[in-house]
This record gives sequence, C-alpha cells and structure tokens, in this order.
Amino acid sequence: MPNQPGDDQQGRMSPLMEKIQQLGQTTVPQMTPDSSIHCLTIIGQVEGHMQLPPQNKTTKYEHVIPQIVAIEQNPNIEGLLVILNTVGGDVEAGLAISEMLASLSKPTVSIVLGGGHSIGVPIAVSCDYSFIAETATMTIHPIRLTGLVIGVPQTFEYLDKMQDRVVNFVTKHSNVSEDRFKELMFAVGNLTRDIGTNVVGTDAVQSGLIDEVGGVGEAIKKLYEMIDQNRANAQGPHPEGFVQ
Repeated sequence: MPNQPGDDQQGRMSPLMEKIQQLGQTTVPQMTPDSSIHCLTIIGQVEGHMQLPPQNKTTKYEHVIPQIVAIEQNPNIEGLLVILNTVGGDVEAGLAISEMLASLSKPTVSIVLGGGHSIGVPIAVSCDYSFIAETATMTIHPIRLTGLVIGVPQTFEYLDKMQDRVVNFVTKHSNVSEDRFKELMFAVGNLTRDIGTNVVGTDAVQSGLIDEVGGVGEAIKKLYEMIDQNRANAQGPHPEGFVQ
C-alpha cells in the first residue's frame, strides 16, 4: 500500500498524523508556523464518566481538560479557537469543559459548524466571542437522564438543580435572558414528540445566545484582533514623553 500523506519513508505515521487520528485535532502552529492560535474541536458526543460504544464519534473530556491546562501554560499560544459540531452528551463533563474555557486568561473564540446541541450550548457561549454558521443549528431542551430513574422527590430536585446550573452558566456568558432561555428550553411542539427549541444561525444571534453569524475566516480574524488588543493591554501606556 502506498504511503499516505504524513507518513515517513518507512510507512510509519508521523506524530502530527497520530495526534489527528487519536484526538481529532492538532495545534495550528504546527500547520502554520507564524500562527499563535490553538484549535480545539468538540465533535460528535461529549463523553463523560461512562465510556460510549466504539462506533460513536466522541470528544473525551479526559483528553480535552489537559489540553486546556496546557494552552493556559504555553506562552507560545496566545489565543484559542473552539470549533463545535456536537450533538451534546454528558452534562457534567460539558459543564466542566465550559467552566475551564471561561476561566482561560487568553482570548477565546468559538464557532458552531453543523450543530452545537444540548450541552454544546454552554461550551459555545463559554468563549469570549462566539460565531455560528448560517446553516448551523443549536438544540435547547430540558436536562434528561438516561437509565434507571428513582421516582422520588429527591431525584427531581437533583435534576432541577442540574438544569439550573446550565441555565445560570448560559445566561451569565451570553446575552440571552433567563426568561428567554427557559422559554426556548420548555417550548412545546418545536421538536418532534418532545419539548425544546431548535435555533438556526441568525435565530441564535437574535436570541442573544451567539454574538455573530460567520465562518472560520471571520472567527480567526476576530481572534487575531483580540490577541492584538491583549498584547497592547499587556504593554500598557507609554511613559510621558516617550517616543516609540
């Protein structure tokens, strides 16, 4: 079999290609040496405490969390681009990723391509600025539990508190009001045999969830603008009488 792109002369896979195959992502500076941006992809289903079947396309939170820590520590990375095409997944894992992204000291920009559903919504709004493709969608619905559910008041109280965590995070990190977000979450008839709302592109912006409609080019341009502003703020004002 002929060597594939990225293989060496012995047919072994390069470290870059291995990283793409294992994690589904790479560091942008490896692709373009002049770049100071890292690209983090959230794709498929967010896998949490339970391992999903091997045929599922997943984003494993035990892979993502160390990467976010490394991004914060790496001085060569000045900005983070988060690309989402996810159906959602584990609530606590998604909230953990969202909280870590929101707490980064470096500029962050997210872009929803295809879909940013369910727990993907908090991840999308956790960044400093957010984009959504014109045809991309975001599904907002109440928290659901799978498996055995014990029919006691404590179970529903726990579910309600978990839902409040999602609502509070989204409203804190976006321009959507709590009333509007709950209206989208509990809307009846918008999803087949279910409750919730599916917002597309401009609808997400008009609702205040996402900042702007745009693609990868617009997202990278915005991120570089934020990086430049961050550099200017780090340098501080020039002393009086100083000529650069």
